Amino acid sequence: MTSSESSAAPERRAYSGPAILSLGFRPFFFMAGLWALVSLPLALAAIFGYLAIPSAFEPLGWHAHELLFGYTAAVMAGFLLTAIPNWTGRLPLRGWPLAALAGLWLAGRGAMAFSAAIGPEIAAAVDVSFLFVFGAVVLREILAGRNWRNLPPVLAVFVFALANTGAHYAALSDIGTGGLESRLAILVPVGLITMIGGRIVPSFSRNWLVKRGATSLPAAFARFDGAVLVLTLAALTAWTILPEATITGGLMALAAAGNLIRLGRWRGHLTGAEALVWILHLAYLWIPIGLGLIALSVWWPALPQSAAIHALTAGAIGSMTLAVMSRATLGHSGRALHAGPGLTAAFLLITLAALARIVSPLAGAQETALLGLAALAWVGAFALFLIVCGPALLGRRGD
Repeated sequence: MTSSESSAAPERRAYSGPAILSLGFRPFFFMAGLWALVSLPLALAAIFGYLAIPSAFEPLGWHAHELLFGYTAAVMAGFLLTAIPNWTGRLPLRGWPLAALAGLWLAGRGAMAFSAAIGPEIAAAVDVSFLFVFGAVVLREILAGRNWRNLPPVLAVFVFALANTGAHYAALSDIGTGGLESRLAILVPVGLITMIGGRIVPSFSRNWLVKRGATSLPAAFARFDGAVLVLTLAALTAWTILPEATITGGLMALAAAGNLIRLGRWRGHLTGAEALVWILHLAYLWIPIGLGLIALSVWWPALPQSAAIHALTAGAIGSMTLAVMSRATLGHSGRALHAGPGLTAAFLLITLAALARIVSPLAGAQETALLGLAALAWVGAFALFLIVCGPALLGRRGD
């Protein structure tokens, strides 16, 4: 996220308001972790008839929407609101303006949960407003700081907002979209992981390896990385528009191979002693796995594409966001960059959750058991995240 994760600018140290409103990662990472922990059990209770969520979305649709436009959007907000001040040199959003933005995200979660009661049109307006307002806030900072090279992640926020708008349009209208808005919603965070993760994974790995005197270091960002990034975005765009086309399968296969080679250049096999580092490599591994499974599902329709989709969502998005939230929370709160047993267990659990969810559609009679295992592992991972990182998010810096 930054070149110096454990330091804070003098302007930030001078802040005297509530600690949770001092930087964007604090409220948004806390809310993201809590929502990941709570929303899945609520969705499962509704799916199996133990609970009625007064949402205009059916339970499975509500679950998918809330993990993408609720949880993932909160992580994006926490990351960018903390990273952009370091990119631009400007003061971070904090205090009551930050509280208002966090409140808008919370209003969206409430509107979605009670959309059947307040009306789906009102719920849609409240929900989509967060991403557009957040996008405007971070765009203003990038433009004011003339930080043009970091404009793409901000533009991705607006694409994500359009995907959310499309999701509500599809729910409100009788015009079938074929799931285009859902695929676009997956494209954005996966594209950001390929773009930003492709820089922070080798960078953080290099820093850790250098401190231990390693001579075999991750390859620096080069033309090959840029080519893989372009290829991945092209493959994801083709999948968004033409999910079953033969050319989509070919592009996905090439992108999977490129990302696998790229990952191999980052020396992840040397980072096994620190979970805070190896989880970044393991999380990125889900990108080529997911892309490869999509390619396979295009050529072999017997493979359900839901398995591939969950490799990208539960696998890549779930693992990478948990890894980045954990690392950023420790670093920006003045704690040591060491996972410890709690976060190590959380990383193992999120990996188990992804594996069980991906395999479940292929497991026949064992599908329900694997779905239950995936849910328990997911909840356990985020419970541990909140236990370990919650005090750091809510309290003052450790130093």
